[in-house]
Amino acid sequence: MKQRRKAREPIPGAYDLVIVGAGQAGPPLATALAKRGWRVAVAERKQLGGSCINFGCTPTKAVIASARVAHLARRGREFGIRIPSVEPDLSAVLERARGIVIQSRAGLREALANQKTVTVIEGHARLEGREGRAFRLRVGAKPVLATQVVLDTGTRSRIPPVRGLEKVDFMTAENWLNRSRQPEHLVVLGGGYTGLEMAQFYRRMGSRVTVVDQAGQIAGREDPDVAEALRTLLEAEEITFRLEVEVESVEPEGSGVRLSLKTRTGRRDSLPASDVFVAAGRKPNTDDLGLDTIGLEPAKDGTIEVTKRLATRVRGVWAAGDIRGGPMFTHTAWDDSRVLLSQLAGDRSRTTDRIVPYAIYTDPQLGRVGMTEEEVRKAGRKVRVGRFELRENGKAQEIGETEGFIKVIADARSGQILGAAVLAAEGAELVHLFVDVMNARGRSGVIRDAIHIHPTLAEAVQSAVSALE
Repeated sequence: MKQRRKAREPIPGAYDLVIVGAGQAGPPLATALAKRGWRVAVAERKQLGGSCINFGCTPTKAVIASARVAHLARRGREFGIRIPSVEPDLSAVLERARGIVIQSRAGLREALANQKTVTVIEGHARLEGREGRAFRLRVGAKPVLATQVVLDTGTRSRIPPVRGLEKVDFMTAENWLNRSRQPEHLVVLGGGYTGLEMAQFYRRMGSRVTVVDQAGQIAGREDPDVAEALRTLLEAEEITFRLEVEVESVEPEGSGVRLSLKTRTGRRDSLPASDVFVAAGRKPNTDDLGLDTIGLEPAKDGTIEVTKRLATRVRGVWAAGDIRGGPMFTHTAWDDSRVLLSQLAGDRSRTTDRIVPYAIYTDPQLGRVGMTEEEVRKAGRKVRVGRFELRENGKAQEIGETEGFIKVIADARSGQILGAAVLAAEGAELVHLFVDVMNARGRSGVIRDAIHIHPTLAEAVQSAVSALE
């Protein structure tokens, strides 16, 4: 699968590169290549910006911010502030989020329009084989030739095979933003990151919320102590969890629905709800790209196998973003554009050998990077684990954000940081103290011996590292 980059050889009548999908990898790559004189076409069948701008990061973080305002208002008395009543307006909250989406989308379109050698082609793109040295595609009704192709088509919600679900007007990551009616009782199918964020959002808006998952813990990628602490925090807000439970069927009942459940021990139960939100994972959009016409076939999970340079096994065809497997985050997709730029018009030094942090935007947030304690111990490495409770931090006490803890894992001999979990207010920000040191291959002493401003939450990171000793 190793590909040797040669000097670019233009093909008459063909774009130098066609990018299929305008998610977080495509537009920055198109812009960077255009500045180097490449003729690039970006094919998009729906909206520029992919899942992040249109229904993911941008609107979810906007509504989560609104929900936090409501939550803080309810806590006013803790801070000596009397707020007679708190009345969340779901329609207004969603309208604010939609406004931010429209603004972000327009900014992206303008940025691409400002590049003279970038063409945005609207329509579904499909490969149709080869034409000499070029790849032949059809975007809507328009035939297009490309010297090289980047596939950046993203993912969609995976819909589990639950009997009767297709008869219910359920919510997903793709359509929730257009649902202005307040759910009375929302059942979330899935205890992963999307499910947890949306569960807390709707609960703070005033809905009853139940999270149902077949797994034994929420946030299955995390260490059990982290997942359990997060669950306890969400339960304190009266979010109900039904774990180790399979949803056998869903059927309409009155103005709502009724779910038939089966526990791992075989006990059956039913759960009435007004609405269902399906958050059962993501499915790659690779099933209607015409991959077979160029001898490319996706894996069983729908992803496309690539090298660490994002090259597929077909020379001249690359894959970026969620469809290339591995971490499915906006920031990894964006970094994929830098990897591809390095391969297509650079020194080929940049690859997907990288440290990837991520976050769950519950409140408090969970910022994560590197290996979990469980992963490190399974690998047989000798480690030290440092832990610090936020309630012991001065700034956390002062701002009333004492829930959570910081956990850091370091190699017992070298002191090299192997991973960290920051369950805290602004945990998604604080985890970058670990991210930067890990990227510099630094040891825990770098953080321990630094001077941090007092009072700050960053001091809690230093305290967690000091606990390694």
